[in-house]
Amino acid sequence: MQQAELETGKLDRQQEAARLAALIATGILDTPPESGYDAITRLAAEYFQADSAALGFADESRIWIKSSWGQKVRELPRKNSIFDLLLAEDGPVVVSGFSQSPQLDGPLLILKMLDATFFAAVPVRSFHGKILGALVIFSREPRHGLAPDELRMLESLADMAASHLELRRLRKSFTGNRPRRPRAAKVRAVWPCRMDLSHALNERQFVLYYQPEVELSTRKIVGLEALIRWAHPERGLIPPMDFIPLAEESGLILPIGDWGLAEACKQIQKWCLEDPLHGSLRICVNLSARQFSRQGLADHVEALLLESGVSSRQLGLEMTESSLIPNMGMAMEVLGALRRLGVSLLMDDFGTGYSSLNYLHSFPFDVLKIDRTFVSRMTQGDQPLQIVRTIIELARVLGMDVVAEGIETCEQYRLLRQLGCRFGQGFLFARPLSAEKITELLRLPGRVLPEPEARVLAPR
Repeated sequence: MQQAELETGKLDRQQEAARLAALIATGILDTPPESGYDAITRLAAEYFQADSAALGFADESRIWIKSSWGQKVRELPRKNSIFDLLLAEDGPVVVSGFSQSPQLDGPLLILKMLDATFFAAVPVRSFHGKILGALVIFSREPRHGLAPDELRMLESLADMAASHLELRRLRKSFTGNRPRRPRAAKVRAVWPCRMDLSHALNERQFVLYYQPEVELSTRKIVGLEALIRWAHPERGLIPPMDFIPLAEESGLILPIGDWGLAEACKQIQKWCLEDPLHGSLRICVNLSARQFSRQGLADHVEALLLESGVSSRQLGLEMTESSLIPNMGMAMEVLGALRRLGVSLLMDDFGTGYSSLNYLHSFPFDVLKIDRTFVSRMTQGDQPLQIVRTIIELARVLGMDVVAEGIETCEQYRLLRQLGCRFGQGFLFARPLSAEKITELLRLPGRVLPEPEARVLAPR
């Protein structure tokens, strides 16, 4: 029985890999809106007199909404979604009276957001029959399913989207296959490769470690930074610098980053269930430049918060200046949407960018994180100390909090308190730890860590 289950899981992963390969071949993700898709969702909404219609495509972790009509349909996590129902049925799904269907936990989320009581979804398939996306209509008024001819009409509209998708794939294939000047083949012998990362994601080998953020005056744990690690079954625990650059280059940073956000929200929920006082903790997650450049980011974050039941004030999002400057217009739009959502916004590695001071006043950040390089040099002379003092004063003037990163010595700790820095994190207090070990620290009276002077730091 167990062997059969393993074989089924292996088959499912192979099918999903083939589906994702077909999706990637279309080049549909991360592309601007296209009028052809808007026409399809409009026709669907008008024909069925629906309140909303949406067309989306699904990768490993989320549904990317390519077009919606009527009330805006937001991007949602892939897990237990309407799309997953389509995959399970390998065909259309029509649901009314959803409140009596306890198995629809995922779809309940979007139905709640749209105040809908009915939905009908049909798959959008590749030329070879792989389900790449879904065309869905939503209604607030109760409906009793769809007649056979109505269902065929909705499938015909989905076929139009599929034809549009196939034309895109063919154009992409034609462009990619144009003759090029011969050149020496490149051989990538370095581990890992994209397939290794994809396998790690499918096998749930990534884990989150957490480093405490403390109030320097009291040493109370007030927050945690979530840091990804790769728990490889043979190579052990692999640090992010050994695989994140490849994830960025290959595009897998999006599903990996989405997993990290979802996992952090789940962990917040677990800690709050253990002790409601932990509701004051803020868990901060780092965003890659590619994650941040998506206009649907705020929608995705809101969906994760709703799904996990976590308050927006319990989540912090960290980003570096380099992820903001290339597209200032989009940066302001995305940051504004996140600010309205109520999550904390932190500028990471502050001071290392060439234009931090020029642009800082334009961005609605709550927290500046002083880069560890400045903290490490504080005791080496007046100039490094003055830089840290200036950053702390700048944050005070702008109404922001400051977190000093990389605190490793008692002298750095003492100087930062003298300068008025309120928060800090670093090896002096705690290294990044597993969720289980962080749970033990959170059980300390008042969540207060021991005096650093009384502790001996382990070697690096």
